[in-house]
Amino acid sequence: MIELVSKNRCIECNKCVQVCPTNVFDAVPNGVPVIARQEDCQTCFLCEIYCPTDALFVHSEAWKHVEVNEEELIEKGLLGKYRWEMGWHPNRTVRDRWKEQEEVAKRIKVWKDAQEQKLPN
Repeated sequence: MIELVSKNRCIECNKCVQVCPTNVFDAVPNGVPVIARQEDCQTCFLCEIYCPTDALFVHSEAWKHVEVNEEELIEKGLLGKYRWEMGWHPNRTVRDRWKEQEEVAKRIKVWKDAQEQKLPN
């Protein structure tokens, strides 16, 4: 569920207003969009993906409101994290994705090797 629109990061482009399929946000003339219908949020993350300044935070718990603290989200690197993970962040490179895929492949191999060792001969 959408939990935060950062007033410090938002550039008032209204991309979140435009891409939200359930009309959760209201545009504010010369201001930061507001979360007007939070209960309608489908937790689709489109607003967070399209936000060019990582000003939004969508919590993965879609069924309830969760109190968040912007400073803590920044410290933990959670603002814009979903956009980064989806490969939409402008500073993310193909090489970053390859490295991550290599790490996943290594973990899978370690897990498979461990499973094979557990099997009776």
